[in-house]
Amino acid sequence: MPSSASRPVIGLTTYRERARFGVWDTDAAILHGDYVNAVVAAGGVPVLLPPIGGGAPELAGLVDGLVLTGGSDVDPGRYGESPHRTTVSMPDRDAFEFALLNAALTEKVPVFGVCRGMQVLAVALGGTLTQHLPEATGSADHQPATATFGKSEVRLDEGSRAADILGGRATAHCYHHQAVATLGPELRAVGRAADGTVEAVERLGDQFVLGVQWHPEQQSDDVRLFAALVAAARRYREERA
Repeated sequence: MPSSASRPVIGLTTYRERARFGVWDTDAAILHGDYVNAVVAAGGVPVLLPPIGGGAPELAGLVDGLVLTGGSDVDPGRYGESPHRTTVSMPDRDAFEFALLNAALTEKVPVFGVCRGMQVLAVALGGTLTQHLPEATGSADHQPATATFGKSEVRLDEGSRAADILGGRATAHCYHHQAVATLGPELRAVGRAADGTVEAVERLGDQFVLGVQWHPEQQSDDVRLFAALVAAARRYREERA
């Protein structure tokens, strides 16, 4: 067991995509480097977790904290709906991340969900999603254009973990066309955009389980959310040492 004084290991889920790098054009397990940079800046050691067919309990046992990263839509069959015409899901990634999250929750590993990751949290704990937010809100503010982040002000509930970290408000860099519709009994909404969209959720209880609908890894000058995860991961490591 590593020393409790060493930096905590933070697992980051990844995409399984066709990618080009160097002389290669091949299947790859990849992730935006901004996530890696944010974990390093927050004092953690990032480890990339590819979406594999098994091994979730073993991986959950190796890391001190877990980031469920952004990406494609959650398969709506997991919350009892048929796909909207705009929904694009990757069932293999879903299967891996839902299993990994379940193992992390069982082992009390601190969990931070980002964008899709928050939606994984919501669906895994009994919630549902709005599959195409512009049809519900009448605007595309949360995903203004391809590969273009929107910005919105998020109001955070007083006394919530998110507010303790960020204060009462946060400027969100968002890129999502789906959003939480309903939450199961274990999660509560603690942050909303001006249009009412749920932007932050927390699990009831002492375990660090926090999700945000925006992309804090895009704000390189503000890694407070990642630092909070790393601090929780350090406590977790010390408790099991």
